[in-house]
Amino acid sequence: MRHLDVWKAVDALADRHGLSTSALAKRAGLDATAFNKSKRAGADGSPRWLSTESLIKMLDAVGTSLEDFAALAEGRQGHMAPLLDFAKAGSDGYFDDAGLPVGDGWEEVRFPGLQTETVYALEITGDSMEPVYRRGDRIVVAPGVSVRRGDRVVARTKDGEVLAKVLGRLTERTVELLSLNSAYGPRELARNELAWMARILWASQ
Repeated sequence: MRHLDVWKAVDALADRHGLSTSALAKRAGLDATAFNKSKRAGADGSPRWLSTESLIKMLDAVGTSLEDFAALAEGRQGHMAPLLDFAKAGSDGYFDDAGLPVGDGWEEVRFPGLQTETVYALEITGDSMEPVYRRGDRIVVAPGVSVRRGDRVVARTKDGEVLAKVLGRLTERTVELLSLNSAYGPRELARNELAWMARILWASQ
């Protein structure tokens, strides 16, 4: 990252959260002038870099990942995706027959690196997917993308159960879903028991 890009990302982050750079600094527990333009260069004009400590405090203060900040610095604004609490995903009215998001109740979240992909995000609420996914993590799901053995997937049964698993054996009649958490055993379902299955692209952790 270039010096100028890092400070542009600070400005963009403050703007995204409706804050001035001074307000962002104060929220991070720093001096209100820490991000001022006058602090971005030394008296001799040499570039002054944002310290790692200030960066982490700033990101923690607004709940932004280092990856998201890097995307801002690189000019990748990302893509707004529908976001749903994982616990609600088993309820009716949130998905159509193809597993695409519908209806009210969805929020929006920006993910860096995504441009025009048809995706949505689920926020983890329980412990059934530990240690891979923990409470508060957001998984990015791509309905309609082909899946194969070994992929991490979200599957919804016709009874409304929503599972985050690793795809095992897939036959014309059955689907094997392997657990991410060793406390939960593998599941074998008939293909006609599944409403839909979608690949997990990545997670924001």
